[in-house]
Amino acid sequence: MARRRKGRAVDGILLLNKPKGGSSNRALQQVKGVFFAQKAGHTGSLDPMATGVLPICLGEATKFSQFLLNADKAYTATIKFGELMSTGDAEGELVDSSDASHITEENLLAAIATLTGEIKQVPPMYSALKVDGQPLYKLARQGIEIARKARDITIFEYSLKAFRPGEKAEADVYVRSSKGTYIRSLAEDTAAALGVGGHLTALHRVQVGQFHEKDVVTQEQLQALRDKEAFAEMDALLIPAEVAVNHLPLVEVDEPSSYYIRLGQAVFVPNAPTEGLVRLKDETGLFIGMGEVLDDGRITPRRLIAQHSE
Repeated sequence: MARRRKGRAVDGILLLNKPKGGSSNRALQQVKGVFFAQKAGHTGSLDPMATGVLPICLGEATKFSQFLLNADKAYTATIKFGELMSTGDAEGELVDSSDASHITEENLLAAIATLTGEIKQVPPMYSALKVDGQPLYKLARQGIEIARKARDITIFEYSLKAFRPGEKAEADVYVRSSKGTYIRSLAEDTAAALGVGGHLTALHRVQVGQFHEKDVVTQEQLQALRDKEAFAEMDALLIPAEVAVNHLPLVEVDEPSSYYIRLGQAVFVPNAPTEGLVRLKDETGLFIGMGEVLDDGRITPRRLIAQHSE
């Protein structure tokens, strides 16, 4: 007999405003605990120093977290020029100091322009990327640095919001980028283009895919509801799992097809797309999961929503 899962069978996506100082995993565990959820996962880490939009998937929504992990993201950040830090942000140790008073708004804008569009970026040593199963940040903490391959990324928008000249000049910037972009590395590359070191002193994520910071919830708000045992109000904050894949074409299936899809079998659906992933709903409008069109035109299930027993 299977062991009963501990916790509530609660499903959906919570948009958390991650606070400064803690890890994304710590934030995840706190949310999971507040909801007393059986299962939870986040959709891409934010550095401990960073704040902002952190989508947390609960229950069946975890099956679609990869789509949020792969989504474009947007940030506001502050770059300090003239100081190179070991981690690329203010939490590291000072590696080198130089005079940044030669930086002007004009040459900063020119440097930003060279780092906009399709570019290559070398991931930082202080990152969760693994080499031979070992996270790079663990090697970095041991003073070990290894060669990393540059990766293709896209900086869709990189704009200057404010500039404060001086020996340690500062710039407030906005960045909208593809998955896998390290804003710390972008800050260092911007400073390097100007002949100095540089690092982030602030980083705030304002958007993940279609999710924007205007819809976030704080840990304090969640805890206040939990203290009142206002579970219905808490659950009302959750975004349906379907929203994570609502960019996919919708295919509605009749009752027999829905039955066979839930059994894991492929079915023919008239007038369905001819290729790719699709979003599946039954004839009542209930989201049942995600499927993929096979070469022969049938739709096979890929990620299905489990129906909780009462």
